[in-house]
Amino acid sequence: MTPEQFEEIFEKVKAEAGCLETIRRYVLSVAIQGKLVSQNKLDEPAPELLKRILIVKSKNPSAAGRARRVDTEAFNHLKYEIPDSWKWTTLTEIGHVNPKIEADDHKTASFVEMASIFAEYGHSHLSEAKPWAKIKTGFTRFCEGDVGLAKITPCFENGKSAIFTNLENGIGAGTTELLVVRPYLVEPRYVLAFLKSGFFIGNGIPLMTGTAGQKRVPSAYFSACPFPLPPLEEQKRIVAKVDELMALCDELEDARDTELKLKSQFTSSTNSKLVSGGQIQNEVLNYSTQLQLSTKTQIEKYKQTMLELAMRGKLCKQLADDEPAHVTLKKIAHDMGKTISDEITPADKPFDLPDGWSWAHFSSLGEFGRGKSKHRPRNDPTLYSNGTYPFVQTGDVARSEGKITTFSDKYNDKGLDQSRLWPEGTLCITIAANIADTGILSFDACFPDSVVGFIPNELFDNARFFEYFLRTAKANLAEYAPATAQKNINLKILNAVLIPIPPLKEMKRIVEKLDGIMAECERLEASLGIEDNTKSDLLKTLVA
Repeated sequence: MTPEQFEEIFEKVKAEAGCLETIRRYVLSVAIQGKLVSQNKLDEPAPELLKRILIVKSKNPSAAGRARRVDTEAFNHLKYEIPDSWKWTTLTEIGHVNPKIEADDHKTASFVEMASIFAEYGHSHLSEAKPWAKIKTGFTRFCEGDVGLAKITPCFENGKSAIFTNLENGIGAGTTELLVVRPYLVEPRYVLAFLKSGFFIGNGIPLMTGTAGQKRVPSAYFSACPFPLPPLEEQKRIVAKVDELMALCDELEDARDTELKLKSQFTSSTNSKLVSGGQIQNEVLNYSTQLQLSTKTQIEKYKQTMLELAMRGKLCKQLADDEPAHVTLKKIAHDMGKTISDEITPADKPFDLPDGWSWAHFSSLGEFGRGKSKHRPRNDPTLYSNGTYPFVQTGDVARSEGKITTFSDKYNDKGLDQSRLWPEGTLCITIAANIADTGILSFDACFPDSVVGFIPNELFDNARFFEYFLRTAKANLAEYAPATAQKNINLKILNAVLIPIPPLKEMKRIVEKLDGIMAECERLEASLGIEDNTKSDLLKTLVA
């Protein structure tokens, strides 16, 4: 594989979540199969190299005498086809696995306190020596160039392995959470590639459960897992090619992150300009094209911006013949037998509204109150047996995405007697758990007092405008919640929220415009999901 081929693959799948991690793992897996670089007939074959390794190892009494007896046959099924010049062996055969601390090492060794210090890729840099008193007999000893593996999950599953370098006094010691191999006549970087590859990590390792409940890689697997040994010269070529492709991967990751950052900055900047500007219908019409929305986060920001524009009167034009909102509010007050007070002062108003708009509270716009569920315990089966009246909970509201189509249970007549049946079209607002989740009932239903209901006056076509408004106000509503174990707000706080009311005809235009925008966003999000799946399938195909 050339860097050009690699970059071509990346361009096809770069938006895939986890793409680079998958490609990195793929490169390493290809490397240890002998498919990353070509074989050279002039290289000393691996069987001859292994003979030399065993001779060197035999001259090290510590390595030869302490070699653990392991059952290599147990892992033979993991082997695959390798080039003729390669040879299957084990880490135990090619090196010293888990060398133990020696008598005087505690005076000079650097102590590794946590296996998680390992870098994701590359080396473990250690320089600060820990107190020698912490180093105990039986701890694993390592030297410059040894290769270590963090054996506790999830460190292991994330490929937390590294080559030890920059050790103070040249040696170090680690706890039993480390697995270490000191390779002889084998490139440590090739051993590292093996440990990080999908072959070693993804082979259904029989993990053990430790005393603290963590999963651990067994030392027996580390020692006896089949290790594909290439000729030494080919190892060097493999390491050079892996370094080259990993460096390219890093460059591509930086480029992708920069691109996403610039897009995000452009989105935020444009959002601010749109919200703070004047009448900008032309910009609004072209907004989605300008931003090149390509992530769900960007789409969500776009939706929030459109909602904010709508509530400030900047989404649709004001028309001179539209009846002003204050006239509508007077009609509603008369219908409800109330009088409009002047309690909303200029200082109270969150921002200036266009001509024809007015501020109002929920209680002055229709029926507004908490749900009911008086009986205790609330889960009493006698309330639900053979029930026929839908009972909606906060979770149904949270999942509704604006329109409630599910219910948690059904009340019977006894359940209904201690509750209330709210009509289809009621706006539901949660005031506990997740604050200000909203949805409009698509059927008659009961709900508990953790949900507030709002039935808009009949002068309003429906509750859609108010549901859209609460989406923009949700963050501020949450700030009213007391700092208790379960955050909640009460009816008084919710009714203190000021709502911008446009003329009725403009309200209808706003709702129609927002309905179209939200539908387009849903379509775009769905297409992104399909695109992600397609890219994921393409990536898997390329890896295969």
